[in-house]
Parts: sequence; structure tokens; C-alpha cells
Amino acid sequence: MLKEIFFQVEEAPEGGYIAQALGHSIFTEADTWEQLKEAIQDAVRCHFEEDKAPTLIRLHVVMN
Repeated sequence: MLKEIFFQVEEAPEGGYIAQALGHSIFTEADTWEQLKEAIQDAVRCHFEEDKAPTLIRLHVVMN
């Protein structure tokens, strides 16, 4: 089981946020910070089988 996964989060040029998992092909975006957190959790659940999903999701926010 993967213990944790890291996402790089940036502000999208058109507004909102873009998140990309480091080391995995997981990408998502949302208009608000709260929506982004939910979208990341949904994307992780969809990407991994239940018994192999990470137990911790960390966000690294990059400010431009």
C-alpha cells in the first residue's frame, strides 16, 4: 500500500486551480480550493484500487 501521495497545485491561468500528482498520471482542476480538495480525493479514489490507495494526500502549492 502506498503511504502518501503528493500533488503540485497551481493557480490556473483562466482562474481556479490545477493539481498534478507527482509520480502518477493524476490530474484534476476546480474553481475553488474546497472543490479542488474534493476533486483530488475523487481522482485518487478512481486511480487506485481500494487496498492500494495512499492513506495521506499532501498538497504542495506553487504561487506565481
